Amino acid sequence: MDPVIDVHTHMLNHAWLKLLEKHGRPRYTLKAVTGGLRAIHLDGAPFMTPVPEMFDWGLRIKNMDRVGIDVSVVSLTCPNAYWGSAAVSLKAAQVMNEEMAKARKSWPDRIQWLCSLPWQHEKAALAELKRSLKAGACGVMVLANIGGQPLTSPAFAKIWKAIDDAKLPVLIHPTAPPGVAEMEMQQFQLVASIGFTTDTTLAVARMIYDGFFDRFQKLKIIASHGGGTLPYLIGRMDQCYEHIPACRTKTLEKPSLHARRIFADSVVFTDDALAMAVNVFGSGNVLYGSDYPHTIGDPIGCLARVDRLPDGVRRRVRGQNALRAFSF
Repeated sequence: MDPVIDVHTHMLNHAWLKLLEKHGRPRYTLKAVTGGLRAIHLDGAPFMTPVPEMFDWGLRIKNMDRVGIDVSVVSLTCPNAYWGSAAVSLKAAQVMNEEMAKARKSWPDRIQWLCSLPWQHEKAALAELKRSLKAGACGVMVLANIGGQPLTSPAFAKIWKAIDDAKLPVLIHPTAPPGVAEMEMQQFQLVASIGFTTDTTLAVARMIYDGFFDRFQKLKIIASHGGGTLPYLIGRMDQCYEHIPACRTKTLEKPSLHARRIFADSVVFTDDALAMAVNVFGSGNVLYGSDYPHTIGDPIGCLARVDRLPDGVRRRVRGQNALRAFSF
């Protein structure tokens, strides 16, 4: 039986959270939200709620067994390590990378991990990438914007080259998009429902139009949450490519062809959305993900939707595609 591999799932530790509370101010704060939990806020808008399950590895393994997940590829969630000085950002990445490396040693058949990097500090990021790969990381996690900067910024080119040279998978995970205060996204906690998918969509759309996939052809990008809204909008992007010259200045291929080189996870919440992701990215490029243990994570539902795919596609999405994308 093929293994079920969850490529989108998160863990935290208290050392990371304490660093954020101490050094993330004034932009990042922890405050109570409706329902009683404390959420991390950016510029007053809540966007990530730490829950007890994020700190409990034993409970994670128990829940993997309950759902039928064989391997979890864990990563840090937002706001990752993109705040504070170079020393603080590096420390924030290291405390989580070390935590995940330790968990990998404790459960070598069940846990794999994606390293976090202090991307805004190039020298430290390159050193931490090298150290993390030696410690057993199977890829990299990056947020869809780094302190408001796009992933295509020249400031990150050397880091991308190192990742490309190592042929690594990279999970692009959203965070609160720039402008959350101006868009009043604190109301109804709109970052979770709308802001995250917007952040991923903008990031990957920029990559496509910027020729990122022409420059870096060995790495493997995994777009979170079914690729954001890209499956729905890829036709519009093609239309703009054909009719707006500015869209054709850096790449010779239309966006829908670039999409066939992108992986996406299955963290969507309807069968129609999952089918659209399979159609746009290809049945060989969609990977099972759960978003456990976020408040809207859905390991059972996400796997059930995958299991309703046609037989050949179902097997690929449950685990075969992940085995091809990762070098476990």
